[in-house]
Amino acid sequence: MDPVTTHNLVLEVLHSASSQDPQVLKPAEEKLKQWETEPGFYSVLYNIIANHTLNINVRWMAVLYMKNGIDRYWRKNAPNAISEEEKTCIRQNLLTNFTEPISQIATQRAVIISKVARIDCPKEWPELFPTLLQAVESTDSLVQHRALLTLLHVVKTFASKRLAGDKRQFQEFTNQIFGYIFTLWNNFTDSFVQSVMQSASPQEVQVYLEKALLTLKILRKLAVFGYFKPHTSKECMTYMQVIFPKAKSALICYKEMKSKGIYLTDSCEKFIIHLTKVLSSMLDVHPFSFIDLIQPTLELCVYYLFTDEGISFLFERLVIQCFNLIKAILLCAEYRAAKIPEMTKNPETLRAYTIKQSFFNPNLLTDICRKLVGHYFILTQDELDTWDADPEAFSNDESGDSWKYSLRPSMERAFITVFHEFKDILTPVITEMIATTNAIVPPENMPEILKKDAVYNATGLCAFDLYDEVDFDLWFRNTLVHELKIKHNNYRVIRRRVTDLIGKWIGIKLSGELRPALYECFVGLLAPEEDMVVRLTASATLRYAIDDFEFNCDQFKDYMFNAFDLLFGLLKEASECETKMQVLNVMCLLLERMGNSIVPHSKALVQYLPHLWQESEDHNMLRCAIVATLAQLVKSVGGVPEELSQFLLPIIQMGTNTNEGAIVYLLEDALDLWLAVLEYSPAMTNELMQLFNNMPSLLDYSTENLRTCLYISLVHLLLSPEWVMRSQGHQIITICASLMGDLKNEGVVMLMRLVDTFVKVLPVLGSETIMPILPKIFERIYLGVDYPLVMSMFLSILSRVLLSSHEVFTRVIAQVARENNENDQITLGKIVDKWLTKMANVAQLDQRKLLGLALTNILTTQSQPILQHFNQIMKNILETLHDITKSEEDGIMIDTLVLVEGQSPSEFDEDGSYYETDHDHRKKQLILSDPVHNIVLRDYLQSQIFALQNQIGPQYKDLIATLDAEVVSQLKDYITF
Repeated sequence: MDPVTTHNLVLEVLHSASSQDPQVLKPAEEKLKQWETEPGFYSVLYNIIANHTLNINVRWMAVLYMKNGIDRYWRKNAPNAISEEEKTCIRQNLLTNFTEPISQIATQRAVIISKVARIDCPKEWPELFPTLLQAVESTDSLVQHRALLTLLHVVKTFASKRLAGDKRQFQEFTNQIFGYIFTLWNNFTDSFVQSVMQSASPQEVQVYLEKALLTLKILRKLAVFGYFKPHTSKECMTYMQVIFPKAKSALICYKEMKSKGIYLTDSCEKFIIHLTKVLSSMLDVHPFSFIDLIQPTLELCVYYLFTDEGISFLFERLVIQCFNLIKAILLCAEYRAAKIPEMTKNPETLRAYTIKQSFFNPNLLTDICRKLVGHYFILTQDELDTWDADPEAFSNDESGDSWKYSLRPSMERAFITVFHEFKDILTPVITEMIATTNAIVPPENMPEILKKDAVYNATGLCAFDLYDEVDFDLWFRNTLVHELKIKHNNYRVIRRRVTDLIGKWIGIKLSGELRPALYECFVGLLAPEEDMVVRLTASATLRYAIDDFEFNCDQFKDYMFNAFDLLFGLLKEASECETKMQVLNVMCLLLERMGNSIVPHSKALVQYLPHLWQESEDHNMLRCAIVATLAQLVKSVGGVPEELSQFLLPIIQMGTNTNEGAIVYLLEDALDLWLAVLEYSPAMTNELMQLFNNMPSLLDYSTENLRTCLYISLVHLLLSPEWVMRSQGHQIITICASLMGDLKNEGVVMLMRLVDTFVKVLPVLGSETIMPILPKIFERIYLGVDYPLVMSMFLSILSRVLLSSHEVFTRVIAQVARENNENDQITLGKIVDKWLTKMANVAQLDQRKLLGLALTNILTTQSQPILQHFNQIMKNILETLHDITKSEEDGIMIDTLVLVEGQSPSEFDEDGSYYETDHDHRKKQLILSDPVHNIVLRDYLQSQIFALQNQIGPQYKDLIATLDAEVVSQLKDYITF
């Protein structure tokens, strides 16, 4: 096909790909996907992009496909890589056209060049930078703008490289180019300021402003990432010092443009914000290079934030940036001196600390504190309007952790930082404010209400630092509790703030005897007739109260039903998913803390949750809260409520199916719910059997939830051992075997506990089922290099297999012998040798006895290695007998691990549970059937010694003669020979 036909065909398909009609769009996308690996495709795309007469949508599609293609196919070693000839042609073409009229396409074109440059520069594309710099010098304004845009994206790409060689190259490039770009930026910025002051046309102002911003962005990357130590470069530090006068000039221009109604104020804001970003980036990456900039940065921030003249220049994003700069300087770890400043080791740290301390003198700090509380903390009319129009959005915004980008959180974080840093100076200021606002404010006096709200906000934010200065109990009794009872509409501001204030102080300083009065207030604040914002704040504060270490269930019992019902009403009334999630979390915590005492009032919630689940199809985080609540309901009720029986398992199925997208959000909570359902299930059902089919892929999915998945497998195993082994047992053990090599010791121990349980529940079938992992376990014992706890688990499993099935044990020994090119008997001898050596490191008595039982069992196998190790085997068994045997007053010796009549298996349960669940009862039965707890080791040894004597006849005396005299003497306390 000739080039023109190919060009037209691609053009036609791109046109279809930009269609809104799915029937046209889908075939076009499929066709383009087929062409991705065709030679010459990207050259055709470039020609379409470069043709400015074509439809914009078609060119946009072409530039996106080209960008994605370079990501996938530009590298030499990529599958279906673009040929070198085509790449050469594309590189040449990319540098021949800087006149793109559409800004969005120009940006994507710049991104394409940066992606190619990342891979090919400087070796395959040495002409890139000379060509770009030549275009930057062009007298054509559009060419210059597009060249600067491209240079910015290339510089960003190179600045992001982290290999030592790449960083060195970028530093060399920075040294060559920085002065030139700095001069350009100075000129563009000065031209922008002059054009505003001389009332030039908005178009002219825009040209200079855009170029000033582009060069500023380039300089930021060069200054922060192009120098190993920026303060050693005179050019760089000159640039950093110039930031401050340029910011002042830009703000004057901003004010001028705003007064004249020029539409470019948004662009001017971006320019000013980027000036502050230069400072914050330098502080973050090179704190020691920033030391000389601490004073001017603080002066800039304090002037514009806290002086009447400076405030007139402000806009919201600049306020946020200035607060964040102050906070970052105060929290910078490199600027923190020792407790005795003079003992600070690093002189630069001491210099930075001294600058901070001298700047923040007591008078300035007092002014800052009063301005923050008296000006910035006052609720604005816009905030009050949002409160009325959308109370849920208002509450959610207030509780968001967005101090980097939102006004109120940024100023509050700055206040907390300043107060904590200089609490000795500022504590009297805040306590004085509290004293002056302590009286009840008349409900009609809105300015005083807002002032009190601001003071209360400040007191809540620095509650921890005010612990010794504020008698919160007295304040609560004399003032706060009365303010909560004033129901005037204006007083909702105070009711909400007092509720929030209590939440901040609950875990710090609130007496237990005041809790009932507090709970009584909450019941009123959650009532339907109360303001929505106040109700939501009360629910959040209630969460703090019941999640507190000193929470007393008995104190809350009289209020819990009302609180639960009111929370349920709030849950149904809320419309935002985030609000529902927060309220549901409080209810879930209430269920957890109050247990089954609150179950009678949970029926309405049980009936509502399926409806809420349907409503929340597109809101995964709310669904997480629902699943967590369901898990807590199952635990509180002690089983699956009948109304939820058909609802729960499909949710678990969805949340644990590795083929479902929801698993990313729901897995952790779905596993908790699955575990809760299992623990309270009296018997295996078809639904639970079907659910267990998800487990093999889950074990292979991620190690993040491996502990829970292994425990769920164990609970399933106890619920229906034979079914689990015959259906999924072999596959699960095979996956466990594959995981062994990738896990740390703790993970291997978790795996081994599951493997051990397979043999515990059904010894013979279990031994067969775990066959895929046994050679690995025996091999690790053979090598004898594992961590003691891991080796203990390996030896326990070996012992259980030996006690359960000699046939399986022999097969595994034979397989390990083949893998090591040895005779079976030699391999057995080495394993027994390691077993005897490592047994001394087994700390748990039940495991020591298990190993002792297995050693006793192996005595009668008539194996040569066993007879050769007879002395050491008997010595280890003897030591085990010493550990587990005690003598009664009547002289009778008893095995302390064997259950006697009336003794509870809970004494031998490693979890120490009280058998509250069906699973706990199953664990009890497992302990009852464990040979460790129903075989007396002394009696078993006696019977094995008699059997050995019968087996080997005359050789028996010779074998006994190999025993140490001390061993024989002590063994006679337990058995007769």
